[in-house]
Amino acid sequence: MEVQNIKQRFGIIGNAPALIRAIDIARQVAPTDLSVLITGESGTGKEVFPQIIHSYSARKHGAYIAVNCGAIPEGTIDSELFGHEKGSFTGATDSRKGYFEVADGGTIFLDEVGELPLSTQVRLLRVLESGEFIRVGSSKVQKTNVRVVAATNVNLVEAIAENKFREDLYYRLNTVPIFIPPLRERQEDIHLLFRRFATDFAEKYRMPAISLDDEARKVLVSYYWPGNVRQLKNVTEQISIIEQKRVIDAETLMRYLPGYNPSRLPTLYNKKGIVDERTSSTEREILYKILYDMRSDMNELKKLVFDLMRNGIVPADRLRSSPVFQDLKVPPADPIISTNPIQGNEGKSFVKDLNDIQDTEAIQEEILSLEEKEKELIVKALEKHNGRRKSAANELGISERTLYRKIKEYDINL
Repeated sequence: MEVQNIKQRFGIIGNAPALIRAIDIARQVAPTDLSVLITGESGTGKEVFPQIIHSYSARKHGAYIAVNCGAIPEGTIDSELFGHEKGSFTGATDSRKGYFEVADGGTIFLDEVGELPLSTQVRLLRVLESGEFIRVGSSKVQKTNVRVVAATNVNLVEAIAENKFREDLYYRLNTVPIFIPPLRERQEDIHLLFRRFATDFAEKYRMPAISLDDEARKVLVSYYWPGNVRQLKNVTEQISIIEQKRVIDAETLMRYLPGYNPSRLPTLYNKKGIVDERTSSTEREILYKILYDMRSDMNELKKLVFDLMRNGIVPADRLRSSPVFQDLKVPPADPIISTNPIQGNEGKSFVKDLNDIQDTEAIQEEILSLEEKEKELIVKALEKHNGRRKSAANELGISERTLYRKIKEYDINL
């Protein structure tokens, strides 16, 4: 019931389990002073959750300041956050309080925290650990009591590996993690959001609300939505203004969806939401390599079985009775085919030609899956390069980002 009240108060639309979980975590952590790190792709609505945390905390009557770290130039970010003294730099004609001083007793939301310079990260770490900071151009230590909520669409683990983000700051911010799911993982919510946006824009522009026919709904749900809720809102607004007809068909909708892929096969998108043909081509090459290796393994298996039977190690009757090879086509006893020299002339025959071994579904079930083969290749590449992921990615012919994703997906630990 509490989650439903939060959704109504902050205008959150959707019933996806991952979204409900994120709201519930925000509600539970709000009464504490723990630092919170909100992660998720751009456009998922991360900025709403710090407001939930502040509103349901004991600091709700204090200041709430949202800071976009990526929008402040590197040369002035320290002054903005921690303040400065008069004459501390060119243009500092007066002393100025920073956000951490102004928000004392309240909450600061640091959006795009992954964009902070390393020098500023050191200052932020000190505030989080001791509540102390120093203005730019001053030597006086000041105290502040501020609750910090941070958000990022950057993979901070990768940023740490590339020495772009401090590991100690990451763990200090990530006391309580909240993950906001991308829109493509909330398929049951997509049409709900579209209808809400269509109604809002109809009221705003004083025109009938647009709707979708059945095929257009399928297109809407199957699209990748690299820009997430923000992109869906923009698309709905564009269609509401530009299109004359109020019932939108699939063909019309697809004109507003860049890089739409009707096959629903896994396709990588770049940051602009366009299909990344180069990376997709690389992954196709990996799949071709895996399939080629599987074919080689199959040929080796057939050769091994043939050699075993030819040398009299495995009788054909025993092979025919095996659950694995029960559908394998093995010819009946043939006087031309030699008998088992170990067991004597008991009339047990062996396959004469490799071509007599037929591919069957039972054999195919024993072959490693594509995922297992891909995992094996990744592990081998990492072991070859002593865990150096950049070198392993070059060996595999994929991007380092794709390798990180695969390592996480397959839970590879070296």
